[in-house]
Amino acid sequence: MNGAAGPAGRSFGQGQVVTVFRSRRRAGSEDAYPVLAEEMEAAARSAPGFVDFKTFAAEDGERVSLITFASLEDQRNWRDDPRHRAAQHRGRHELYSEYSVQVGECLHVSHWERDEQ
Repeated sequence: MNGAAGPAGRSFGQGQVVTVFRSRRRAGSEDAYPVLAEEMEAAARSAPGFVDFKTFAAEDGERVSLITFASLEDQRNWRDDPRHRAAQHRGRHELYSEYSVQVGECLHVSHWERDEQ
């Protein structure tokens, strides 16, 4: 597997699986959402094959999380984890107004970093 050290020394490589989770929250979810999101991120980080988890928020309210696992099997195990399934159910019924999920295999990795001397 070809790889490259990414931000903060994380190792990204070909064949890894990246999940792109795009979402918008419902009004009134401000208290419950951060607690559940923190629990799910901690659970993902402890799952076998975990590589990276990063979330970004846009000015228009959309949030994008990028979750990387070492393999499709690792990603599917996380997707099907009972705690994660329960969180997905709660998200659909209480927390999100919409979301989409895209899963893809990493085909190429490169990394560049300025040498600050």
